[in-house]
Amino acid sequence: MADQGTGRPASRRLAVARAIAFTVFVALWFAPIPGGLTPAAWHLFAIFAAAIFSVVAGALPILTAAVFAVAAAVLSGTLSPEDAYAGFGNPTILLIVIAFLVARAVVKCGLGERLGYRAISLFGRSTLGLSYSIFAVDALIAPAFPSNTARSGVLYPLVFSVAEAAGAKPDREDRRRLGRFLMFSGMASLSLSSALWLTAMASNPLGAEIAKQYGVDIGFGSWLLAASVPTLAAMTLLPIVLYKIIRPEITATPGAPAEARRALAALGPITRDQKIVAATFAGMVALWGASATLGIDTTAVAFLGLGVMLVTGVLTLSDIAKEGDVLATFIWFAALFTLSDQLNRLGFMEFLGQRLVLRLGGLAPLPAGILLVVVYVLLHYLFVSQTAHLLALFGVFLGVGVKLGVPAPPLAFLLLFATNFFAPITPQGASSNLLFAGSGYLSQADLYRLGAIATAFSLVLYLVIGTPWLMLVAR
Repeated sequence: MADQGTGRPASRRLAVARAIAFTVFVALWFAPIPGGLTPAAWHLFAIFAAAIFSVVAGALPILTAAVFAVAAAVLSGTLSPEDAYAGFGNPTILLIVIAFLVARAVVKCGLGERLGYRAISLFGRSTLGLSYSIFAVDALIAPAFPSNTARSGVLYPLVFSVAEAAGAKPDREDRRRLGRFLMFSGMASLSLSSALWLTAMASNPLGAEIAKQYGVDIGFGSWLLAASVPTLAAMTLLPIVLYKIIRPEITATPGAPAEARRALAALGPITRDQKIVAATFAGMVALWGASATLGIDTTAVAFLGLGVMLVTGVLTLSDIAKEGDVLATFIWFAALFTLSDQLNRLGFMEFLGQRLVLRLGGLAPLPAGILLVVVYVLLHYLFVSQTAHLLALFGVFLGVGVKLGVPAPPLAFLLLFATNFFAPITPQGASSNLLFAGSGYLSQADLYRLGAIATAFSLVLYLVIGTPWLMLVAR
């Protein structure tokens, strides 16, 4: 009887949340279509907005919301089947799926455990020290990776192994916040390391090319100089903010390094499977790092690595069959990626950006520039791709800012940095989030709450510290 009693309020809350989500959908669908938009663009927005709202409100799991959204888009005639299913063949999404499987190989063979103990032996005197080690490693390898998605495939197994070696597992309640802290540190690190280097994210050089149209010439050195002060400040302060908010169960671990060294000794010499995984992983990292120079497809590299692990028996078909979370992640991310991409193609994103920024007329340059950056960040709630966001809105926002008298170089850099640091704002806000979001340590509520906090903190820091710095060095 007690279970039923406690279950009824939860059931009622769920029913109310679902009713509100459906009401949002109906209200948007039948609302007057704004001038300048096609019915297809507006109706797809209604479907997409209702899906995202249902996830944020807890009405539906993200997989269920995404499945309903695709079905509604096709059955209503808003999208053709070919357009609606295009994301399921997207190379980036396939890369995420393969990265999941490769990461599991690192854990299965014990190499992850070995690496985790090694990290604890070096940095494990405190939980905060482990977080800083994640940020430091990511920042060092980032310039060699033109894809934060590919880099997440390198960073995630290390973070996962550090968490497990520290005793944090998804099903262990007494260390759950510790695992949550380390996993979200990995997500946040990827967003900031991408802002630090011009070559750390594929959309960075693309944005630099667009900025040339407004007289802003951005090179590797000028990007690093502009990014250094605000980004390094964010890397220093954000782990502390997350530490205070999440409050891991374990804080000081002075005996952990010695225990980790004893555990390493007990593991004995490195095994055959660990050597294969280490060599395969090193080869994948090298090819990913050289992909831009050599014209190598990063997804093909991931398939090659998976093939090596299968043919050597490090991974088996039965191992892959157990990875149900991989299939779920693939479905919901592919579905939302497609809907967001189609919103962009139908002109909705450009329409929204133009309507919002044109309202800034009459403002002084400094508040206009700040408001442009804030709105640019908030609009990422509608996107599941950083590159799509940049292509849809970066040029529009920069152009309007220039017309309002905002200096082009500082505004261009702030918008480009924002394209990176807003990545964790939602679990679908960047493909690099997916490995961490599917780790089992972070709930959907955790992801949205911590994502909003991390993004808001970075936004304030880049505006407060970054704006005067950019006014000094970006000319």
